[in-house]
Amino acid sequence: MLTILTDALLAALLLAALMVIRAFALARSRGSVPCRLKVGPSTGPRGWRSGVARYADGELHWIPFIGVLFRPRHAIARRGLTVSARRQIGGGLWAVDCGAVSLAMSEDALTGFLAWLESAPPSAYLDVA
Repeated sequence: MLTILTDALLAALLLAALMVIRAFALARSRGSVPCRLKVGPSTGPRGWRSGVARYADGELHWIPFIGVLFRPRHAIARRGLTVSARRQIGGGLWAVDCGAVSLAMSEDALTGFLAWLESAPPSAYLDVA
């Protein structure tokens, strides 16, 4: 009985350590910024999920801190993306509403995000058939 409990505790500690290492690797990886994401119309502090955002091939990839895979959970295309609202939400974070998705990030990360949106080539918004 004691070995089963010890094995289960050891497995839980190993899983927790791997998740902490994954979160640290995501946060420290080149080209990524800490970013919170909220999908849907929920209001208030609830609904925000912590993760990192990376810019890749005209998309913003959001990867959650809690998880196993390094794949993005959300890919937000730059084409047609508009910021409908921007507000400070406390703790040094700024939130931007982009349709059904809201992103919260530091002021420096927000400046980079807005520059990324504005730096799209003019032809990026043309639908060429």
